[in-house]
Amino acid sequence: MAMSLRLQYSCLIEHPPPNPTRRSLIGRSSLAPPPSRVTWQLARRSGVIVANTTAIDRDSNGKNSKKKKANNGKLEGVSEELNLLASQSLDRAPTRRRVRTAFLEVQKNLDHVLFKMAPKDIQMEETYETNSKGVEIFWKSWLPPVGISRKAALFFCHGYGDTCTFFFEGIAKQMAHAGYAVYAMDYPGFGLSYGLHGYIPSFDGMVDHVIEQYNRIKGRKELQGLRHFLLGQSMGGAVALKAHLKRPADWDGVLLVAPMCKIAEDVTPPGPVLKALSFLSVLMPEAKLFPQKDLGDLAFRDPSKLKIAEFNVISYSDQMRLRTAVELIKATQDIESKLDKVSSPLLILHGAADKVTDPHVSQYLYDKASTHDKTLKLYDDSYHSIFAGEPDDRIATVITDIITWLDSRSSAN
Repeated sequence: MAMSLRLQYSCLIEHPPPNPTRRSLIGRSSLAPPPSRVTWQLARRSGVIVANTTAIDRDSNGKNSKKKKANNGKLEGVSEELNLLASQSLDRAPTRRRVRTAFLEVQKNLDHVLFKMAPKDIQMEETYETNSKGVEIFWKSWLPPVGISRKAALFFCHGYGDTCTFFFEGIAKQMAHAGYAVYAMDYPGFGLSYGLHGYIPSFDGMVDHVIEQYNRIKGRKELQGLRHFLLGQSMGGAVALKAHLKRPADWDGVLLVAPMCKIAEDVTPPGPVLKALSFLSVLMPEAKLFPQKDLGDLAFRDPSKLKIAEFNVISYSDQMRLRTAVELIKATQDIESKLDKVSSPLLILHGAADKVTDPHVSQYLYDKASTHDKTLKLYDDSYHSIFAGEPDDRIATVITDIITWLDSRSSAN
């Protein structure tokens, strides 16, 4: 589920004890040095952190004993064995992959419109591919049923902590049934791709992974002659905007759902605090930031759908890592300064009652973008998760609005 960047800057930081057997999954040591006494004193003086070594207890195997706290420790309606599997540390991609495989049948039977109404005749493929940086990336495709011509290709960028293999499955199948070849990937450190779970060492670097992977996919035979559109949700909206700004000629249109593209001034940390955070993120980049508000009730208007979201068992639900927080702040600041350079045909969809990412910021993006082909749709009373957390009819409307916009700009028209 997409997370807010409304960080609380007087916070606790938890740093796991060194584990000499842990190795990097993204090409460098994954162990930050334990903070020195000087570092802690500097941090306390800056007002950034309050040390508390008991913030998270760890068992003898180093597993988080408070993981999935939003679920009260257990998922309802599944076996003790599956609950035990879901409660283990998901820092490593192989563990996340095993957990996802174990929950596949459970997820197929969840009572959500995206699962129940998903077309059954979609051609699907899952791939693990090592990129030029040596990172194994997971990506998936959903192609139209045999006999339905392909109108265009749609590439998805997921939100913070999320994966492309849960709610988006149902959305992708609807898009594919409408004639679109749909592709989605997990960023390094998220979902089924390799990397330390929930860790973004460089936002620009993450965007480069996305650009490389999607450029590879564009070369596939089934996409020849088709237009290419980029769809980003929440933090994925920032990824999509960054990808467009870096390579503006690569995309025939950018679609944004509740995008994270500017941080309100009242939640932006003061300059000295941001500098202290940046300094600490160099010394202990993987440390987790405390406290972090549970945003489920703010993101999902339909409480029953929030319960179903708990079954997205490989999502990152722990506290935000320090470097990740700093990178998100820097990314939005950079995007905000370049909104007038957004030149691609643009569709922005946002819940008018969103308290996670501000719909007024989407209006600001709409006003600043230089493209003449731009559309902003605000949905009355809707929260942040308009793809999955709204009443069924609103979810259907959002998907229909996307398909309608694409239809008018696809190569088939």
